[in-house]
Amino acid sequence: MPIKYIDPADKTELELYDDKLGGAETKNYQRINGAYRISADAGYTENFGYQWNKFIKTQIDTQNMDISKIRFFAETNWDKEDLSGKNVLEVGSGAGRFSEVILNNTKANLFSVDYSNAVEANYANNGHHGNRLKLFQASIYEMPFAPQQFDKVVCVGVLQHTPDFKRSINSLAEQVKRGGELVVDFYPINGWWTKLCAKYMLRPFTKKMNHDKLLKLIERNINWMINLYFFLHRIKLGVLCRFIPICDIKGCFPYQNLTRQQLKEWCVLDTFDMFSPEHDHPQTVKTVEKWVKASGLQVTFAGYVTFGNEGYKAAVVKGIRSSI
Repeated sequence: MPIKYIDPADKTELELYDDKLGGAETKNYQRINGAYRISADAGYTENFGYQWNKFIKTQIDTQNMDISKIRFFAETNWDKEDLSGKNVLEVGSGAGRFSEVILNNTKANLFSVDYSNAVEANYANNGHHGNRLKLFQASIYEMPFAPQQFDKVVCVGVLQHTPDFKRSINSLAEQVKRGGELVVDFYPINGWWTKLCAKYMLRPFTKKMNHDKLLKLIERNINWMINLYFFLHRIKLGVLCRFIPICDIKGCFPYQNLTRQQLKEWCVLDTFDMFSPEHDHPQTVKTVEKWVKASGLQVTFAGYVTFGNEGYKAAVVKGIRSSI
């Protein structure tokens, strides 16, 4: 079924054209550099536009041996063939690492939303898929779609960075059609020690820093931090790595398969991703499960998904809207 578009401001119907979303008598949202620009600016996600246009290829699978593909299908458990012709909404797509997975491995129609100008990086990576990809720069709270139209809605690596986690769940659930499914993952709270680490100790300062200065600071220090990280693990003191201002390498990505230069690039990116966002709100699985239920969906899974040879874990909640 064709997707119906609305103006988030007043809920009037819009038409999708090659160069705009709008109509003769309504407000027009222009298509610029591959994306329909619903939001006027990037708001609280400006740092993500900065990072994904800097690291445009770093996490793309064509560069990294299916890292994103393995994670995506482990978390969603979606059947590639079953997605043929289905309408999939992806919210918070960044540079398009999971957009690429969907477009390369299924015949789904992908509607991809990001609040930042990372949509330009996504278009650079995936624009060759033509009409199967439709990109929108829009807030998760003001998407240009009439409610309950999508067969699948997915939001990976995003919700903890939104200002109102529960409201974000509601916005996603609103897009799920009858019989459709929502899949989200998020940073989990595992206990009181979750925030006892360099990340949450330093974020009050780093999130206010100029992005160029923060990135350069990380780049200047990344080599010794990587070396110290692996040294502490070798001497069985890996627990102390949480106090090094660097991403958890062993817990973030399959570093064994990366060259030293790739490892350094992933570490710089993930460390910048730790310290630059305005929002970082981890949640318990039970809380997110409760919010998905409250949004009107039936929860089909709430827990941890393990994927990859290294046994990575992701907190995932899934829900479906009753077809009745």
